[in-house]
Amino acid sequence: MTDCIFCKIVSRELPAEIIGEDENFICFLDIKPIAKGHALIVPKKHYKDILEFPTDMELDFFAFLQKMTKKIIAAVGAHGYNIGMNNGAAAGQVIFHQHTHIIPRFNDDGLVSWPSKELSPEEIAEIKQQILNVH
Repeated sequence: MTDCIFCKIVSRELPAEIIGEDENFICFLDIKPIAKGHALIVPKKHYKDILEFPTDMELDFFAFLQKMTKKIIAAVGAHGYNIGMNNGAAAGQVIFHQHTHIIPRFNDDGLVSWPSKELSPEEIAEIKQQILNVH
């Protein structure tokens, strides 16, 4: 994809602070980080989102994710981390090339988790049934 910023980073048409790479993935620092050490893992081939990502690459992806997360956490001295993936515009995906965020977390960093909603047991049961009915 010639218009994809991540494809251009993979092909070295655009600069990035690359911190790791293997035959299938590249990891670079986010240019608008949430925290010190915030990085992105991007497959070298273009996939729009996780639903297009090949299942036969999952083990390689998780091994690379684990390796890079360990390195980032050690380097910045984080106390924890979030792994995030936004899929679709409604979920906050801005660049439509599958990517995964590694966000180091620090005690008292002021970041909060997602807000929660309260659903009745009946609503939860209804959602469960709707999901079970999908084939």
